[in-house]
Amino acid sequence: MTEEAADHLADVPVEAVREALVEWYEADHRAFPWRETEDPYEILVSEVMSQQTQLGRVVEAWAAFLDRWPTAAALADADRADVVAFWTDHSLGYNNRAKYLHEAARQVCEEFDGAFPRDPDGLSELMGVGPYTANAVASFAFDNGDAVVDTNVKRVLHRAFDVPDDDAAFERVASELMPDGESRVWNNAIMELGGVACEKTPACDAAGCPWREWCHAYETGDFTAPDVPTQPDFEGSRRQMRGRVVNVLGEYDELPIDELGPRVRVDYAPDGEYGREWLWDLLADLEADGLVETDDDGTARLRR
Repeated sequence: MTEEAADHLADVPVEAVREALVEWYEADHRAFPWRETEDPYEILVSEVMSQQTQLGRVVEAWAAFLDRWPTAAALADADRADVVAFWTDHSLGYNNRAKYLHEAARQVCEEFDGAFPRDPDGLSELMGVGPYTANAVASFAFDNGDAVVDTNVKRVLHRAFDVPDDDAAFERVASELMPDGESRVWNNAIMELGGVACEKTPACDAAGCPWREWCHAYETGDFTAPDVPTQPDFEGSRRQMRGRVVNVLGEYDELPIDELGPRVRVDYAPDGEYGREWLWDLLADLEADGLVETDDDGTARLRR
């Protein structure tokens, strides 16, 4: 155990803490379908979807996505515009997530002979897969990850063991707590604890938190925690408008910009705040992402 981690776990019976959490999780936890699979593709899809969407809404979208593209190979063969349109239709956040997921599927098929890398470093080579997502897939698909540290886990560690709001400190303590070679059950369990018992408004007794006897916050009554970033409103946002452009162009072979505009925003006016300049800016973003192409005469179409 590192010296820094030892400072926060000095009076904590680590083995008892581990056993209590795993027993609590295995006795009862939320039944999400991606917890019932070890398929790295299915888990990657769930992780990408969950980054910006409440888990309850992800369930339906995840099932529909896998029904349409059941394997990495199927997704790799799909038209990227169709994948992006699905993302928008299901309000799954930034469309770049769909683009990156599609590209990651191509990488798996073309660069890794159809087999997902099994460790966080290898998974991080996939497009759009950052350290957190790589570690989650390695943990849940291959039981081969490190301790996951997301906002829920930070809240748990801050309250339970008085860990300061410092990423390095959270990483150290999380790593020391996780039993060797048990990343799948441990990471699921500690994230479940943060999701149902140690939310912003804690439900320690109601959820039967297994760490109450060791928890600093439970003892002191001080349930402050690191700030949790809020998700910007989707309605009227730039990402919503980007999605509308893709959807509209999906219905037509091509459209002049002044015919596209009113179909994206009802208040579109060529020389107004939401006019040609605004729409050309959106189209430039989508063109840079490889989703749209435009002509000099002001015609836009999806890139096929």
